[in-house]
Amino acid sequence: MEFKDYYQTLGVDRDAAIPDIKKAYRKLARKYHPDISKEPDAALRMQEINEAKAVLTDPEKRAAYDQLGERYHAGQDFRPPPDWDAGFEFSGGGFEDIDLGEFSDFFANLFGRGGSRTHRGHRMQGGDRHARIYVDLEDAYRGAIRTVTLHVPQTDAQGHVSVREHNLKVRLPKGIKEGQHIRLAGQGHPGIGGGEPGNLYLEVHFTPDPDYRVEGRDVFATLRVAPWEAALGAAIDVPTPSGQVHLKIPKGSQSGRKLRLRGRGLPGDEPGDLYFVLEVVLPPAHTDKARRLYESMARDMPFNPRQTRPTNG
Repeated sequence: MEFKDYYQTLGVDRDAAIPDIKKAYRKLARKYHPDISKEPDAALRMQEINEAKAVLTDPEKRAAYDQLGERYHAGQDFRPPPDWDAGFEFSGGGFEDIDLGEFSDFFANLFGRGGSRTHRGHRMQGGDRHARIYVDLEDAYRGAIRTVTLHVPQTDAQGHVSVREHNLKVRLPKGIKEGQHIRLAGQGHPGIGGGEPGNLYLEVHFTPDPDYRVEGRDVFATLRVAPWEAALGAAIDVPTPSGQVHLKIPKGSQSGRKLRLRGRGLPGDEPGDLYFVLEVVLPPAHTDKARRLYESMARDMPFNPRQTRPTNG
Protein backbone atom coordinates (compact mmCIF):
# COMPACT_ATOMS: atom_id res chain seq x y z
CA MET A 1 0.00 0.00 0.00
CA GLU A 2 1.31 3.46 -0.94
CA PHE A 3 1.15 6.60 1.17
CA LYS A 4 -1.20 9.26 -0.23
CA ASP A 5 -0.36 12.96 -0.01
CA TYR A 6 -3.80 14.53 0.13
CA TYR A 7 -2.38 18.05 -0.05
CA GLN A 8 -0.60 17.17 -3.27
CA THR A 9 -3.81 15.64 -4.64
CA LEU A 10 -5.71 18.90 -4.18
CA GLY A 11 -2.75 21.14 -4.98
CA VAL A 12 -2.87 23.09 -1.70
CA ASP A 13 -0.32 23.98 0.96
CA ARG A 14 -0.21 22.04 4.21
CA ASP A 15 -1.34 25.11 6.15
CA ALA A 16 -4.26 25.84 3.83
CA ALA A 17 -7.49 26.90 5.53
CA ILE A 18 -10.61 24.78 5.04
CA PRO A 19 -12.33 27.34 2.73
CA ASP A 20 -9.25 27.27 0.46
CA ILE A 21 -9.30 23.47 0.44
CA LYS A 22 -12.97 23.45 -0.55
CA LYS A 23 -12.27 25.99 -3.30
CA ALA A 24 -9.47 23.82 -4.71
CA TYR A 25 -11.76 20.79 -4.53
CA ARG A 26 -14.53 22.51 -6.49
CA LYS A 27 -12.09 23.56 -9.20
CA LEU A 28 -10.76 20.01 -9.63
CA ALA A 29 -14.25 18.51 -9.43
CA ARG A 30 -15.37 20.65 -12.39
CA LYS A 31 -12.42 19.30 -14.35
CA TYR A 32 -12.65 15.62 -13.46
CA HIS A 33 -16.30 14.87 -12.72
CA PRO A 34 -17.04 11.75 -14.84
CA ASP A 35 -20.31 13.19 -16.14
CA ILE A 36 -18.59 16.09 -17.91
CA SER A 37 -14.87 15.30 -18.08
CA LYS A 38 -13.20 13.84 -21.15
CA GLU A 39 -10.04 12.93 -19.25
CA PRO A 40 -9.32 9.18 -19.58
CA ASP A 41 -8.67 8.79 -15.83
CA ALA A 42 -11.50 11.07 -14.73
CA ALA A 43 -13.26 8.50 -12.49
CA LEU A 44 -10.05 7.58 -10.64
CA ARG A 45 -9.01 11.22 -10.23
CA MET A 46 -12.45 12.13 -8.91
CA GLN A 47 -12.21 9.34 -6.35
CA GLU A 48 -8.81 10.63 -5.21
CA ILE A 49 -10.12 14.20 -5.01
CA ASN A 50 -13.18 13.17 -2.97
CA GLU A 51 -10.97 11.16 -0.64
CA ALA A 52 -8.56 14.03 -0.07
CA LYS A 53 -11.41 16.46 0.62
CA ALA A 54 -13.03 14.04 3.10
CA VAL A 55 -9.87 14.06 5.21
CA LEU A 56 -8.60 17.63 4.85
CA THR A 57 -11.94 19.29 5.58
CA ASP A 58 -12.46 17.20 8.74
CA PRO A 59 -10.39 18.83 11.52
CA GLU A 60 -10.06 15.60 13.53
CA LYS A 61 -8.87 13.40 10.69
CA ARG A 62 -6.68 16.14 9.27
CA ALA A 63 -4.84 16.73 12.56
CA ALA A 64 -3.98 13.04 12.94
CA TYR A 65 -3.10 12.72 9.23
CA ASP A 66 -0.79 15.76 9.45
CA GLN A 67 1.20 14.16 12.27
CA LEU A 68 1.51 10.96 10.26
CA GLY A 69 2.42 12.83 7.06
CA GLU A 70 5.53 14.30 8.64
CA ARG A 71 7.20 10.90 8.30
CA TYR A 72 6.12 9.85 4.78
CA HIS A 73 5.97 11.15 1.21
CA ALA A 74 3.62 10.39 -1.69
CA GLY A 75 4.07 6.93 -3.20
CA GLN A 76 6.19 5.61 -0.34
CA ASP A 77 5.48 2.04 0.72
CA PHE A 78 3.25 2.40 3.74
CA ARG A 79 1.78 0.40 6.58
CA PRO A 80 0.06 2.35 9.38
CA PRO A 81 2.18 2.31 12.56
CA PRO A 82 0.16 0.79 15.40
CA ASP A 83 0.30 4.04 17.38
CA TRP A 84 -0.17 6.49 14.49
CA ASP A 85 -3.33 8.06 15.99
CA ALA A 86 -2.51 7.58 19.69
CA GLY A 87 -4.00 10.31 21.84
CA PHE A 88 -6.12 11.91 19.10
CA GLU A 89 -9.83 12.22 19.79
CA PHE A 90 -12.21 11.18 17.00
CA SER A 91 -15.94 11.69 16.79
CA GLY A 92 -17.88 8.45 16.68
CA GLY A 93 -19.78 9.33 13.53
CA GLY A 94 -17.21 11.15 11.43
CA PHE A 95 -17.72 9.05 8.29
CA GLU A 96 -20.98 7.23 8.90
CA ASP A 97 -22.46 8.52 5.63
CA ILE A 98 -19.46 7.50 3.51
CA ASP A 99 -19.14 4.15 1.79
CA LEU A 100 -15.56 3.13 2.52
CA GLY A 101 -15.67 1.01 -0.63
CA GLU A 102 -15.65 4.22 -2.66
CA PHE A 103 -12.21 5.14 -1.34
CA SER A 104 -8.75 3.56 -1.30
CA ASP A 105 -7.36 0.93 1.06
CA PHE A 106 -5.13 3.69 2.45
CA PHE A 107 -8.20 5.66 3.55
CA ALA A 108 -10.02 2.61 4.93
CA ASN A 109 -6.99 1.50 6.96
CA LEU A 110 -6.67 4.90 8.60
CA PHE A 111 -10.26 6.05 9.01
CA GLY A 112 -12.53 3.00 8.90
CA ARG A 113 -14.41 3.87 12.07
CA GLY A 114 -18.11 3.91 12.81
CA GLY A 115 -20.47 5.67 15.16
CA SER A 116 -23.90 7.15 15.64
CA ARG A 117 -25.94 9.67 17.56
CA THR A 118 -29.14 8.93 19.41
CA HIS A 119 -32.28 11.01 18.88
CA ARG A 120 -34.82 11.40 21.68
CA GLY A 121 -37.80 13.38 20.45
CA HIS A 122 -36.59 16.93 19.83
CA ARG A 123 -33.43 16.28 21.82
CA MET A 124 -30.27 14.71 20.47
CA GLN A 125 -27.69 12.90 22.51
CA GLY A 126 -24.19 14.18 21.88
CA GLY A 127 -21.93 12.10 19.70
CA ASP A 128 -19.37 9.78 21.23
CA ARG A 129 -15.67 10.44 20.90
CA HIS A 130 -12.88 7.88 20.63
CA ALA A 131 -9.15 7.93 21.33
CA ARG A 132 -6.40 5.35 21.53
CA ILE A 133 -4.03 5.32 24.51
CA TYR A 134 -0.93 3.27 25.34
CA VAL A 135 -0.22 1.95 28.82
CA ASP A 136 2.56 -0.10 30.41
CA LEU A 137 2.04 -3.83 30.91
CA GLU A 138 2.84 -3.46 34.61
CA ASP A 139 -0.18 -1.14 34.98
CA ALA A 140 -2.41 -3.89 33.61
CA TYR A 141 -1.04 -6.29 36.24
CA ARG A 142 -1.57 -3.99 39.21
CA GLY A 143 -4.13 -1.41 38.10
CA ALA A 144 -3.23 2.26 38.21
CA ILE A 145 -4.40 5.83 37.90
CA ARG A 146 -2.60 7.58 35.07
CA THR A 147 -2.75 11.01 33.46
CA VAL A 148 -3.15 10.77 29.68
CA THR A 149 -2.77 13.62 27.22
CA LEU A 150 -5.29 13.78 24.37
CA HIS A 151 -5.12 15.95 21.26
CA VAL A 152 -8.34 17.69 20.25
CA PRO A 153 -8.38 19.35 16.79
CA GLN A 154 -10.17 22.70 16.56
CA THR A 155 -10.90 25.15 13.75
CA ASP A 156 -10.64 28.93 14.03
CA ALA A 157 -12.91 31.48 12.33
CA GLN A 158 -10.69 31.50 9.23
CA GLY A 159 -10.84 27.73 8.84
CA HIS A 160 -7.31 26.93 10.02
CA VAL A 161 -6.91 23.71 12.02
CA SER A 162 -4.91 23.58 15.24
CA VAL A 163 -4.57 21.03 18.02
CA ARG A 164 -5.45 21.65 21.67
CA GLU A 165 -4.08 19.29 24.31
CA HIS A 166 -5.96 18.36 27.44
CA ASN A 167 -5.12 15.98 30.27
CA LEU A 168 -7.38 13.39 31.86
CA LYS A 169 -6.87 11.21 34.91
CA VAL A 170 -7.85 7.68 33.97
CA ARG A 171 -8.24 4.67 36.24
CA LEU A 172 -6.82 1.56 34.63
CA PRO A 173 -8.50 -1.49 36.16
CA LYS A 174 -6.35 -4.42 37.17
CA GLY A 175 -6.31 -7.02 34.41
CA ILE A 176 -7.29 -4.69 31.54
CA LYS A 177 -6.68 -6.33 28.15
CA GLU A 178 -5.30 -5.11 24.85
CA GLY A 179 -8.08 -3.51 22.82
CA GLN A 180 -10.44 -3.08 25.78
CA HIS A 181 -12.35 0.21 26.02
CA ILE A 182 -12.61 2.50 29.02
CA ARG A 183 -15.82 4.54 29.00
CA LEU A 184 -15.76 8.07 30.39
CA ALA A 185 -19.41 9.00 30.67
CA GLY A 186 -20.44 12.49 29.54
CA GLN A 187 -17.00 13.39 28.11
CA GLY A 188 -18.07 13.24 24.47
CA HIS A 189 -19.81 15.90 22.37
CA PRO A 190 -22.42 18.02 24.17
CA GLY A 191 -26.06 17.17 23.56
CA ILE A 192 -28.45 19.24 21.43
CA GLY A 193 -31.76 20.62 22.68
CA GLY A 194 -31.10 19.51 26.23
CA GLY A 195 -29.94 16.05 25.23
CA GLU A 196 -27.34 14.20 27.25
CA PRO A 197 -23.68 14.53 26.29
CA GLY A 198 -21.98 11.66 24.55
CA ASN A 199 -19.22 9.51 25.99
CA LEU A 200 -15.48 9.30 25.47
CA TYR A 201 -14.14 5.81 24.80
CA LEU A 202 -10.45 5.14 25.33
CA GLU A 203 -9.15 2.12 23.45
CA VAL A 204 -6.30 0.61 25.47
CA HIS A 205 -3.14 -0.76 23.90
CA PHE A 206 0.10 -1.85 25.54
CA THR A 207 3.27 0.14 25.03
CA PRO A 208 5.67 -2.11 23.06
CA ASP A 209 7.87 -3.90 25.58
CA PRO A 210 11.25 -5.38 24.63
CA ASP A 211 10.85 -8.16 27.21
CA TYR A 212 7.23 -9.30 26.93
CA ARG A 213 4.66 -10.22 24.29
CA VAL A 214 0.94 -10.45 25.12
CA GLU A 215 -1.66 -12.73 23.54
CA GLY A 216 -5.04 -12.32 25.16
CA ARG A 217 -4.30 -12.82 28.84
CA ASP A 218 -1.19 -14.94 28.26
CA VAL A 219 2.21 -13.27 28.46
CA PHE A 220 5.38 -14.55 26.78
CA ALA A 221 9.02 -13.74 27.52
CA THR A 222 12.34 -15.03 26.19
CA LEU A 223 14.65 -16.43 28.86
CA ARG A 224 18.32 -16.68 27.91
CA VAL A 225 20.18 -19.54 29.59
CA ALA A 226 23.73 -20.88 29.48
CA PRO A 227 24.42 -24.27 27.86
CA TRP A 228 25.23 -25.90 31.23
CA GLU A 229 21.99 -24.56 32.75
CA ALA A 230 20.03 -26.10 29.89
CA ALA A 231 21.96 -29.38 29.89
CA LEU A 232 22.26 -29.98 33.64
CA GLY A 233 19.24 -28.11 34.93
CA ALA A 234 19.29 -25.04 37.16
CA ALA A 235 17.26 -22.94 39.57
CA ILE A 236 17.38 -19.21 38.84
CA ASP A 237 15.61 -16.01 39.89
CA VAL A 238 13.90 -14.14 37.04
CA PRO A 239 11.86 -10.90 36.99
CA THR A 240 8.21 -10.90 35.87
CA PRO A 241 5.65 -8.08 35.56
CA SER A 242 4.21 -9.13 38.94
CA GLY A 243 7.54 -9.56 40.73
CA GLN A 244 10.52 -11.90 40.88
CA VAL A 245 10.02 -15.68 40.78
CA HIS A 246 12.28 -18.68 41.44
CA LEU A 247 12.28 -20.78 38.28
CA LYS A 248 13.58 -24.31 37.72
CA ILE A 249 15.17 -25.11 34.36
CA PRO A 250 14.68 -28.84 33.63
CA LYS A 251 17.83 -30.68 32.63
CA GLY A 252 18.15 -31.50 28.94
CA SER A 253 16.26 -28.35 27.85
CA GLN A 254 16.66 -26.97 24.34
CA SER A 255 16.05 -23.57 22.79
CA GLY A 256 12.34 -23.06 22.18
CA ARG A 257 11.16 -24.98 25.22
CA LYS A 258 8.30 -23.22 27.02
CA LEU A 259 8.15 -23.11 30.79
CA ARG A 260 4.63 -22.31 31.97
CA LEU A 261 3.78 -20.41 35.13
CA ARG A 262 0.06 -21.00 35.58
CA GLY A 263 -1.96 -17.94 36.56
CA ARG A 264 1.01 -15.55 36.23
CA GLY A 265 -0.33 -13.86 33.08
CA LEU A 266 -2.76 -10.93 33.08
CA PRO A 267 -5.11 -11.01 36.10
CA GLY A 268 -8.80 -11.70 35.62
CA ASP A 269 -11.63 -14.05 36.57
CA GLU A 270 -9.63 -16.58 34.58
CA PRO A 271 -6.06 -15.26 34.75
CA GLY A 272 -3.69 -15.95 31.92
CA ASP A 273 -0.41 -17.83 32.09
CA LEU A 274 3.17 -16.58 31.84
CA TYR A 275 5.43 -18.50 29.46
CA PHE A 276 9.21 -18.34 29.44
CA VAL A 277 10.62 -19.46 26.09
CA LEU A 278 14.18 -20.73 26.54
CA GLU A 279 17.01 -19.50 24.35
CA VAL A 280 20.31 -21.31 24.86
CA VAL A 281 23.15 -18.80 24.44
CA LEU A 282 26.70 -20.01 23.73
CA PRO A 283 29.60 -18.23 25.45
CA PRO A 284 32.09 -16.75 22.95
CA ALA A 285 35.36 -18.61 22.28
CA HIS A 286 37.54 -15.51 22.36
CA THR A 287 40.16 -16.74 24.84
CA ASP A 288 42.60 -19.65 24.71
CA LYS A 289 40.93 -21.27 27.72
CA ALA A 290 37.49 -21.02 26.13
CA ARG A 291 38.74 -22.46 22.85
CA ARG A 292 40.37 -25.38 24.70
CA LEU A 293 37.08 -26.13 26.46
CA TYR A 294 35.23 -26.23 23.14
CA GLU A 295 37.96 -28.39 21.59
CA SER A 296 37.72 -30.77 24.55
CA MET A 297 33.94 -31.02 24.10
CA ALA A 298 34.40 -31.72 20.40
CA ARG A 299 36.80 -34.58 21.18
CA ASP A 300 35.03 -36.09 24.17
CA MET A 301 31.35 -35.72 23.20
CA PRO A 302 30.36 -37.66 20.05
CA PHE A 303 27.54 -35.27 19.13
CA ASN A 304 26.26 -34.19 15.71
CA PRO A 305 23.27 -31.83 15.99
CA ARG A 306 22.36 -32.41 12.33
CA GLN A 307 21.80 -36.10 13.01
CA THR A 308 20.14 -35.76 16.40
CA ARG A 309 16.54 -34.70 16.90
CA PRO A 310 16.41 -32.21 19.81
CA THR A 311 14.41 -33.23 22.83
CA ASN A 312 13.10 -31.11 25.69
CA GLY A 313 13.42 -33.42 28.62
